[in-house]
Amino acid sequence: MEVVALPDEGPPLRFEILGRTAAWRDGQELDLGPGKQRAVLAVLLLAPGRPVPTASIVRAVWGDEPPDNGANVVQKYVAGLRRVLEPDRSPRAPGRLLALTGAGYALHVPPGGLDAEVFQDRVKAARSLRDGRDGRDAGGRGDAARAEAMLREALAMWRGPALAGLNGPYFEAARDRLEETRAAALEACAEAGLEADGHARLVPELLRLVAEFPLREGFRYLLMLALYRCGRQAEALAAYRDARDFFAAEFGVEPGERLQNLHLGILRSDHSLARPSPAAEQSARPEPVAPVAPVAPVASPFAPPDPPLAPLPPDPRPAPTVGVIPLGPVAAAPLHTPAAYPFPAQHAVWAPPPPVRRVPWPMRAVLAALPVLSFGLLTPALVVYYAARRRSRPLALMAASYLLLSAFFFIGMMSTTSVEPSPWDGPVFLSLLITMLGGAVHMAILTADPYPGAAPPALDVRLIERRVRREQARSLAAHHPSIARRLGIGRPDLPRTFDDGGLVDVNSAPEHLLAALPGVEPHHAKLIVLARAAHGPLASVDDLATRSILPYQAVHALRDTLIAVPPAPAPDAADAEPGPTPPPVESAPGP
Repeated sequence: MEVVALPDEGPPLRFEILGRTAAWRDGQELDLGPGKQRAVLAVLLLAPGRPVPTASIVRAVWGDEPPDNGANVVQKYVAGLRRVLEPDRSPRAPGRLLALTGAGYALHVPPGGLDAEVFQDRVKAARSLRDGRDGRDAGGRGDAARAEAMLREALAMWRGPALAGLNGPYFEAARDRLEETRAAALEACAEAGLEADGHARLVPELLRLVAEFPLREGFRYLLMLALYRCGRQAEALAAYRDARDFFAAEFGVEPGERLQNLHLGILRSDHSLARPSPAAEQSARPEPVAPVAPVAPVASPFAPPDPPLAPLPPDPRPAPTVGVIPLGPVAAAPLHTPAAYPFPAQHAVWAPPPPVRRVPWPMRAVLAALPVLSFGLLTPALVVYYAARRRSRPLALMAASYLLLSAFFFIGMMSTTSVEPSPWDGPVFLSLLITMLGGAVHMAILTADPYPGAAPPALDVRLIERRVRREQARSLAAHHPSIARRLGIGRPDLPRTFDDGGLVDVNSAPEHLLAALPGVEPHHAKLIVLARAAHGPLASVDDLATRSILPYQAVHALRDTLIAVPPAPAPDAADAEPGPTPPPVESAPGP
């Protein structure tokens, strides 16, 4: 596939807006005059070849504070631009480059004379090269490498923020639009680099792009994929966890389906992710979820659902083994026995502990010194903060103890009126020392590294297996709810042979089981049962927060455990078979 390279020299007169607004002629930058005159040129360059009314130019340049004679001021700046851009034009001759039409002023930019248009043309050419590759050389990797080179050449045209130095709503909107095209080109360049087996060199660049564009899930997707292909599976899972925490903290939502499917594939060690494949095809095609390896003869989760009352026949087809975690030791005991599952004996649900983040040593030193410098006044507040952050009841009790010691010290100091020694002097000053020095030691322990002198512990295979089972059960409930109901997904209180990883269905789980969830009080469980009985089943777990049944923090903490399995549809009256007529109920005689 031949690619025609764009010429580097370009026309004699060219304009730039991908950075500071500038104009060049024969390699020499032109003096565009004052800032307002440069802003008028930028407005015309944002609509090259199209007439722009004078009133629109005034609104774009001056915003809500236009000059009294705005049309005359624009005419003055246009005349100054004509002297710079068309120096050979006679004063009374009509402008050919910057012309006045009945609809306004129009700037006729020569072909290839505006860097924004050249940038878009090169990006389109690179995308066409990727989409039309013939796969004759190493599976299309040569075309991907050439497309990446073209995209990097186009991105090199950016000299900073677009329309730099120009402020106002009009220029801000135009800047956002141009920055969006740059972000899309950066994402396409990273995709082409992954197709060309450049995952190792792309990891540092993708880390920077994720920090620069935190709201674009595409960069997070490519970062996870690049890390996984580099053999850094734990870091890829950590990148997903960071994305999930960011979107939950900022917007209260989960990552998109594309990121969730990639996360599931990494957990399953999906072999298809290790093979370089076009990222665009992966995003367009939903990733299949491997069925759970059966521990008893049950139907395949991906077979068409049978009638609700018919038994599930065994699936004669062999279950696919790609990406399925072996279930040997985990499924040794029946899942309905108390030894294999804690419901309903202990009424406990596994929940991952909150992540412990490392604290930089300067911050640790400051936090350890605060109790001493404040004479113990800040010790209770600091311990309360860590108790709330880690949801630790022992820390809350320690904070209350520090508060009582501080109160005892101040009461003792206020009650001492004589200079003679008192029997209370010793306990009073001892409480001060405990609050100061004990608080300093306590803060040093709380802010210490979670893994001093050693690497973090390895991933627990059993936890990964349980997460995979949950994801598979969620996929089964989403695509085949009738099979999910018959297998008892989300009902650990019922005997069953299907391991769903410990999910709890908010639409069918009993009240006592809901009350055993971490962070769910008995009155919350009663509210859930009453809400689904009065207002119908919950469409998703988020309905617990939208219906004001549970606070959002509790819903987010239990998102890995809860599931909302769609209930069985009620049969229509017309389709229901007529049954025997019940006998009439005699009313009791009144008093």
